[in-house]
Amino acid sequence: MYSCVQLPPPFVTIKPTLDLTVEAIKLGYRHFDTAAQYGSECALGEAIAQALQLGLISSRKDLFITSKLWCSDNHPHLVLPALQKSLQSLKLDYLDLYLIHWPLSAKKWDIPYSEECLVPFDLKGVWAAMEECHKLGLTKSIGVSNFSPKKLENLLSFATIPPSVNQVEMNIAWQQKNLREYCKAKGITVTAYSPLGAKGTKWDINRVLDHELTKQIAQAHGKTAAQVCLRWLFEQGVTFIPKSYNKDRLKQNIEIFDWSLTKDDHEKINQVKQDRMFKNGPAAFPLPDLFDGET
Repeated sequence: MYSCVQLPPPFVTIKPTLDLTVEAIKLGYRHFDTAAQYGSECALGEAIAQALQLGLISSRKDLFITSKLWCSDNHPHLVLPALQKSLQSLKLDYLDLYLIHWPLSAKKWDIPYSEECLVPFDLKGVWAAMEECHKLGLTKSIGVSNFSPKKLENLLSFATIPPSVNQVEMNIAWQQKNLREYCKAKGITVTAYSPLGAKGTKWDINRVLDHELTKQIAQAHGKTAAQVCLRWLFEQGVTFIPKSYNKDRLKQNIEIFDWSLTKDDHEKINQVKQDRMFKNGPAAFPLPDLFDGET
């Protein structure tokens, strides 16, 4: 399993993200998750070039790079141009994984979206275009993000190349048990975003890192709360993509492979109250049924 990191937006300049990525490669991270919508593809591309120049990696093949198709490009005729644009930004010949970012299509790039901005999502046409990108060798694997079991079932009914990954919100406060069981049965890898929860104007308290149980387990093991959360995900058999601009936390997040949670830890975590943070998407999409009743 690759050690993964999700790249946050670079905000004003690419340098913070570039420096973060180079530092992460030095620490041993090899999977980098970005997206057209994040605005961090150029920074990641520069960092990969710098890592090669410094001898931190021997070749592009040492890294696993994921990017995503944004909603305004989520139309059959725009998939290939969007991927080509991402590759140009990244200065790469291919991706290791390309994902449909959200299961919807929009008229414009910027969020939040109103109902008028959303248009019918041609999943069959878009997936055919994704398969063509794979056949052209522009991405080694294709997958989806934020798909419910119902949406996956629909996709699998016509896909020639099944999705290899479904990237979804998952952490101790939103454990995705039903979705994980479905994906396991279908051979789809689950990747967890927001594995450490999220803090923002809408969520004044981080229900993951600030959870009293997380703190108790961390203290018992002599670990950080983040390490407990990531170790729990690792023991569920899923991949995960934490993000941070803090070099010390980057180091801590990768130090989870030489210890284990106890059976009692798992039993207590299983009792944590479940609540999705992104109920209708990231405060962006006016769709109360986006996840098909998966609550």
